[in-house]
Amino acid sequence: MPSDAPSIDVVRGDITTLRVDAIVNAANAALAGGGGVDGAIHRAAGPALHAACRAIPMVAPFVRCPTGEARITPGFDLPARHILHTVGPVWEDGRSGEAEQLAACYIACLELAVEHRLTSLAFPAISCGVFGYPPDRAVRIAVASVRGWRGVLPTRVVFCVFDAQMETRYRDALGDRRD
Repeated sequence: MPSDAPSIDVVRGDITTLRVDAIVNAANAALAGGGGVDGAIHRAAGPALHAACRAIPMVAPFVRCPTGEARITPGFDLPARHILHTVGPVWEDGRSGEAEQLAACYIACLELAVEHRLTSLAFPAISCGVFGYPPDRAVRIAVASVRGWRGVLPTRVVFCVFDAQMETRYRDALGDRRD
């Protein structure tokens, strides 16, 4: 029987250092590593991550993970046992399905958590870097997606942010102000 939504924490820090069952990688469609969170995760996990990503079959030219879907690999050299790779939408105009695609990223990761019996999961701010998603909108979608989740797992979700401004956005969206 499904439980209530998972407990939600906001942590300011480096997602690659978190001791959770899985961290989420805001990846590119080729799962080839890149900049930002994606590059940091690839560097911290070590070269075995690149090989594991390359082993995931392409579903279209240069696409191992389409926007809104998720794939799983081991965590390799990370404290997290697994990495869930998801590809968020590139912001266009807000009228091109971006909100639905971004919500699908969170749901796909939560579904993988259930499938692989993961109890704790840490998300970065998906699509808020080079993909250009407006942070205030992205945070509302992230929080609504996790709060709306009624699966048995995960029991704990962390939104991991790297600066005070994003931390404030998440805390405001959660109604958790710590002034």
